[in-house]
Amino acid sequence: MPKLRDGWRRRICRGVLRLCGWTLTGEFPDASKLVLIAAPHSSWWDGVWGLLIKVAIGADVHFMGKQELFRGPLGGLLRRLGGVPIDRGAAKGVVEQMIDQFRQREKLWLGIAPEGTRKPVTRWKSGFWHIAHDAGVPIFPVAFHYPDKTIQLGPLFDAGTDMDATMQRLREWYAPFQGKHRDV
Repeated sequence: MPKLRDGWRRRICRGVLRLCGWTLTGEFPDASKLVLIAAPHSSWWDGVWGLLIKVAIGADVHFMGKQELFRGPLGGLLRRLGGVPIDRGAAKGVVEQMIDQFRQREKLWLGIAPEGTRKPVTRWKSGFWHIAHDAGVPIFPVAFHYPDKTIQLGPLFDAGTDMDATMQRLREWYAPFQGKHRDV
């Protein structure tokens, strides 16, 4: 896309966020590859605010989607927004497909909702940890905090070798944040 159109798009998204009262706090890390996790994920609005922030600041964050969504006009839009089609019926699972993407690309920020759903869960899905661990990239937590309409950028976390310990540290970081319909 031409820069002029990107500039207009970015300004429009910034204006929408400002009108709606949302702010972004924290700093983006200087890393060419990482797994970005966003929580709490309790509303479809999380995706709306996340995409608006992504476009407003010009962040090159990608996300996974089932390959069927990438057909027709919606597919082009999803790809432009950073969508990566996933073949859920492939011999290689989703984790392996994403590890391959990290190996093939010079730069990749992959956004994932660790809860895997907007419904309350007692345990996060572990795919993001496996992707980060096996690809050798850090985990970058981002939190939605609806009471004050803040999207908080966290520190980088090393995936480490102990998945449960890493999950516990991440859950502790997310503890103060409240989603639209619930806490983490």
